[in-house]
Amino acid sequence: MKNWLLTIVFISLWSPCSGTDTNPTVGEETLIPVPFQDVILQDCFWLPRLKTQKQTLVPFALDKTRPAVENLKKTADYLKGIKGELPFPHRYIASDLYKVMEGAAYLLTLEKDTALEHRMDEIIDIISDAQQEDGYHYESHITGVSKNTEHQGGGGMGDKPYSWVVHSHELYNMGHLYEAAVAYYQATGKDKWLKVATKNANHIFHVFFEGDPAYNDGKPVNQAPGHEEIELALVKLYRVTGDSLYLSLAKRFIDIRGVTYKPEGKGVMAPEYAQQHLPVREQTKAVGHSVRAVYLYSGMADVSAQTGDTSLRPALDSIWHNIVDTRMHITGGLGAIHGIEGFGPEYVLPNKDAYNETCAAVGNVFFNHRMFLMEKDGKYMDVAEVALFNNVLAGVNLEGNKFFYVNPLEADGETAFNHGHKGRSPWFGTACCPSNIARLIPQVPGLLYAYAGDEIYCSFYAGSTVEIPLKEGKIKVIQTTNYPFDEKIEFRVVPQQNKKEFTMRFRIPTWTGKQFVPGELYRYNNESPEHWEVRLNGKKLNVPVKNGYISLRRKWKVNDKVELYLPMPVRYNSAIEKVEADRNRICVTRGPLVYCAEAADNHFSVQSAHLDNIPSKSSVYPSGNGPLTGIDFIRISAKTTGNNKNGPNEDVFLTLVPYYAWNNRGENAMIVWIPKSE
Repeated sequence: MKNWLLTIVFISLWSPCSGTDTNPTVGEETLIPVPFQDVILQDCFWLPRLKTQKQTLVPFALDKTRPAVENLKKTADYLKGIKGELPFPHRYIASDLYKVMEGAAYLLTLEKDTALEHRMDEIIDIISDAQQEDGYHYESHITGVSKNTEHQGGGGMGDKPYSWVVHSHELYNMGHLYEAAVAYYQATGKDKWLKVATKNANHIFHVFFEGDPAYNDGKPVNQAPGHEEIELALVKLYRVTGDSLYLSLAKRFIDIRGVTYKPEGKGVMAPEYAQQHLPVREQTKAVGHSVRAVYLYSGMADVSAQTGDTSLRPALDSIWHNIVDTRMHITGGLGAIHGIEGFGPEYVLPNKDAYNETCAAVGNVFFNHRMFLMEKDGKYMDVAEVALFNNVLAGVNLEGNKFFYVNPLEADGETAFNHGHKGRSPWFGTACCPSNIARLIPQVPGLLYAYAGDEIYCSFYAGSTVEIPLKEGKIKVIQTTNYPFDEKIEFRVVPQQNKKEFTMRFRIPTWTGKQFVPGELYRYNNESPEHWEVRLNGKKLNVPVKNGYISLRRKWKVNDKVELYLPMPVRYNSAIEKVEADRNRICVTRGPLVYCAEAADNHFSVQSAHLDNIPSKSSVYPSGNGPLTGIDFIRISAKTTGNNKNGPNEDVFLTLVPYYAWNNRGENAMIVWIPKSE
C-alpha cells in the first residue's frame, strides 16, 4: 500500500498558543506534547483511518446532524422575529453537531477542502445568529419550547435558563461548542465562532459567579454542571485566547462541585451519579456516570497542570488507581453497568452484559494523556493506548459508517446488545459516540511525542516524522514501524546541530512485562520467551526502565539510529478472583491488542470452545482478502463441547481477530474471555 502522506496542521489542547504565553506554570520542566501540526504520519494503520474520517465518517456524520442545524436555524429566525416553526425541545442534540464539526475542523488541515469549509461557515453563521445578545445559547429556553417538558427526575431541562443545571446540559453543550470553535479557529484563522464561544463564557462567568438580574432572580447560580465537559473546554479556550478568566472559571466549577449543590434521590438523581457527592479533593473512587466522570477528571488534571494547584493530585491519583485496580475492562472500557451508563460496584465487570460506552473509552484516553503530561509516567500512556486500540476503535466499523454505543465482551449474534440495536448502527438518537470518534481519531498524532527542557518523550508508536524544538535546536525524529502488529520500531535522530547533548526517552509498555495493562486486575499466565531490547547504532544497550521509559542521554549525531524491539508473543491473561465474570476464563492478547473469537472464522460455536491454561499451539498470520486485510489473526489449539455438531471435547484450532475488528463481517457471535474448561 502506498503511504498516504499528510500533515496534521492544527494545535492540540496543550500546545502553546500564538502571542504572549500567559500560563504562569509553564517552565523548562513542563511536559508539552508536540502539536499536531508538526507530526507527519507515514504508516499503514492510522493513515487509512484518517482518510476514512475525511472521506466517509465526517461527511456522513454532518448529514446525520442536520436536525441540530435545523433547530439552530429555527432559533435564529425566532430571535430575528421571523415567524415560523419552533425547534423541537432537546437537551443536547447541538452537542453532537459541535463534536462532528470539531472533527471536521481537524480534517480541514489534512488538505484544502473549499466545499467543507464553506459548509462549516454556513453552519457557524447559523450558530452565531442563534445566540442571544447577552451570550446565552440554548435553543429550547430561548424559544420557550422547554416550558412544555418535564424537568424533574432528569427527564428535561427546566422551564427557564439555568433552572435545572443538574440535567439541562446547557453548560455541557457550550463546552463542546468551545472545543469546536477553538479547533476551527486554529485550522482556518477565522474567529467568528470563537467570538461566539468567548461571549458565552463571559456570560456564564457573570451569571454563575457575579449575578445577573435576568437570571436566577439576580443571584449567582453558583452550581457546577450536572454533565461535566465545560471544565476542560474552558482550559482550551484559555490557552487559545490567553484570557485567564476562562481558566479561573474552569477552576471555580471544579472547586464548587459537591459543595454548593448536592442532588437528592436515586438513579440519575443520586449524588454520586454526576460526582456531586463530595468535594472533588475528597473523592477517592470512580463513581456514577462514567463519561461525566472521566471528563471531570480530565478537567481536574488540566486545571492542576495550568494553575499549579497540586491539591487536586491526591484525588486524581486515588481515582486512577481505583479505576485500573477495580473498575476497568481489559479492553480499556469503563462504565460496565447499564441504566446509569456508569461505574458499578468494584470488580463487577460483566462480559455479555457489559456497557462500556464508546464515549467513556474516549474520555479514558483524554484523562490518561493528561495524567501523563502532568506526571511524566508511562503507565498513563499504557492505559490510553489500550483504551484507544481496543474499546475506542471497536466503536466504529472499518468503513467508518456504522457504530457501537455499547461495547460488550461477548455476543451471541442474535440478541440486541448495542443500545437497542443488533450489531452496529448507522446512527443513534443519542449520537454522542459517533461524534466523539469523529473528533478523537484525527487527534491521535498528538499522542506520539512530548518534550520538556532537553528531553524528548517518544510515547506512542506510529510511522511518522517530526521536528521537536528543544533549546539545543530543532531535533528531527523519523519513526518507522508497522505497530501495533510489528515488534520493531526504528528511530533516526537528526539534530539541527551535530553532537548536541540531550535525552531521548522511549516508552516500554506494561504489556511487555508480566501484565497487559497497569493495575491489579489482570496478569499473564505465560512468560514472554523474549525480553524487549534497545540498540543504538546496532549496539545492544542495557538500560533500566524508570516510570515506564528508558532514557538515552548522549551527544547525538546526525542519523543516529535507535532500534526498539518489543516482542509480541501470544499472551494468555487471567483476571483476579474478585472479578467473578472472568473466573476460570482466558483472554488472549498480543502486543497492545485484545483478541476475540468470532463466528465468521470458526466452523463451531465460539461459545462452545474452551482452552487449557496455556494452549499447546499458537500461530500468528496475516489475513487475506476482505474487510480485514492487513490485520494479523491468531490461531490457538482449543477444544469444543456442548452443542458442537462433531461431539463434545473435539480438538480444534480456534481463530481470533483483534477485538477492534469484530462485527465487520455481519452479526456474528463473539467472545473475549474464553472458558478454561467445559
